[in-house]
Amino acid sequence: MGIAVIFLTILIRILLLPLSLAGYRSEKDRRAIIVSLKELEEIHAGDPIAFKKQKQKLLQGNRKVFVGEFVSLAVQVGISLMLYKIFSTGLEGADTHLIYTFMPQVEQPFNLVFLGRFDLAHTNFFLNILQSFFIFILETLSIYTSPYPPSKGEVVRLQLILPVVSFFIFMFFPAGKKLFVITTLIFSIGLTIYKYIKHRYEAYKLEQEEKELAEAAAEQPIVVEIK
Repeated sequence: MGIAVIFLTILIRILLLPLSLAGYRSEKDRRAIIVSLKELEEIHAGDPIAFKKQKQKLLQGNRKVFVGEFVSLAVQVGISLMLYKIFSTGLEGADTHLIYTFMPQVEQPFNLVFLGRFDLAHTNFFLNILQSFFIFILETLSIYTSPYPPSKGEVVRLQLILPVVSFFIFMFFPAGKKLFVITTLIFSIGLTIYKYIKHRYEAYKLEQEEKELAEAAAEQPIVVEIK
């Protein structure tokens, strides 16, 4: 069952990969909208009616960003409800009557002890600590690789408060849920590292191209036309 949870997690993350990549791309758009709203607020500080009209124009012009966010949120809520069903009653085999007839028969009772140590139907202190550790690693990488400088509040909230709060929230969840979250975090860490390496490589290529153009321009002889 532990291996099944890991495979399910990887499958879900692969299916959601387009939404994840779109989320990275829309981050720049979201920040641009926030900056524009602040500028409009300063420009129309004494005219709230004009500010409201300009705000509506700005939001209508960036409707795709909000639609994409809504679709992503709806998909994630649907998957969360599915996972709740899986980890609340499915791990112990209460939902086997819902399995499609073409699926192979699985021996029961299910083996819920992962790696001979972690009972997926009950909470586990070590996996809870491991989950908070990976949350810290992911948020640290996200802050380090982000092109936008983080505020002090974001650093404290994401690197310190979030791992601690997650530890206490997930302390009462079964280990199967923690295994799902840990696999998700590892996938996200790998994706973040990949995107950072890709960004650095593209920046390096652009720098080399600009350098080659500058060298080519410097090597060209200067022709002075005398009339």
